[in-house]
Amino acid sequence: MKLSFALLLSFLAAGACRVQAQPASALAPLVTNQRVTHPAAGATSEHGELGGVPYRIEIPAHWNGSLVVFYHGYSYVPFGPELDKPLSNQQTPEYDRGYAIVQSAYSRTGWALEQALPETDRLREYFVKHYGKPKQTFVTGGSMGGALTMVTLEQRPEVYDGALALCGRLGPTDPPMQQRFAFRAAFDYYFPGLMPPLVPTPADYMDTDANRAKVAAALKSDPTKARKIRNLMHLHNDEDVAHMISYIGFIIADYQQRAGGNPFDNRDLIYNGTDPDDSASDNDLNDHVARYAADSNAHQYLVRNVTPTGKVLKPMLALTTTYDPLIPAATITSYPQMIAAAGFSQNFVQQYVHRDGHCTMSGEETGRAFDELVDWVNHGKQPKAGLLP
Repeated sequence: MKLSFALLLSFLAAGACRVQAQPASALAPLVTNQRVTHPAAGATSEHGELGGVPYRIEIPAHWNGSLVVFYHGYSYVPFGPELDKPLSNQQTPEYDRGYAIVQSAYSRTGWALEQALPETDRLREYFVKHYGKPKQTFVTGGSMGGALTMVTLEQRPEVYDGALALCGRLGPTDPPMQQRFAFRAAFDYYFPGLMPPLVPTPADYMDTDANRAKVAAALKSDPTKARKIRNLMHLHNDEDVAHMISYIGFIIADYQQRAGGNPFDNRDLIYNGTDPDDSASDNDLNDHVARYAADSNAHQYLVRNVTPTGKVLKPMLALTTTYDPLIPAATITSYPQMIAAAGFSQNFVQQYVHRDGHCTMSGEETGRAFDELVDWVNHGKQPKAGLLP
């Protein structure tokens, strides 16, 4: 099943754009609420706020002198409290291999690329000033953090030796977000009045268990319509549909608020794939689904945040699951195509693991991928694309 996004192709043809963010050096360096502990002999754990943004620094007892800069993913609520928890299985493998870890929260929730990039770079600069210049510096992150990893390596190749993008939103933001908006519009046709308005989506809308349960009940009440929306969204089951429809509402609201208007447009979209055996179902949807126009300035926000260039000057390894309902593998194929067009295919490898779910690769799998990246950087041994060895 494919969705035709002719409008999006014309938008992207205008050229790749960069996230417009304040440079790290321009941000206030004030450290407050600093707590430095030594959880083990020779290890250091530093927590605090840098310019009002929570951060953590974790240096193992057997520090090898190198650094991993980590980006967390999309968050509904302020991420600061998460930094007091143990390292995740996306961070522990690197730490256990002797790498120091730095991680910043972001001063805004949601799609916070504009905040995350300079605030995390400010933390990296702070680390260098207080703990010394690392022998090597790697960047990694999961989900939205994978997108930040992508942008960071493109924009700061002089700082980083390599990148590991985990379950990342790779490539331009615009096409997959337009697709998500189109899915929500289709759901509203099949189940009218169940969810809040799309344009504008109420600013206080949240992805909650109650909203997911409401969608799940509607799907259960009409299996035929449930099957059509499930086919359209490429999802395995109604539980994933309920999760995604509720979640999409929240991120649409987030983007509309950040963009100062509606950045989404489904007027030129031809829906297909609701029923692989009968075009009448697609015809019905296309004839009756509500159509929405984007605000031009708001859409430019979506393009800026972000459209990568494909100029990857250092090794980047990307790892995903074969079935990710949040960031389907089919939606990230544009990035290696952009890299190839820019002439840097030798610096990018995509791998996968046999696993369902978003960011469900194990710590052991993350560690193996990181080992491959380090071997690539240090010895020129490019990993093989495909299944993670």
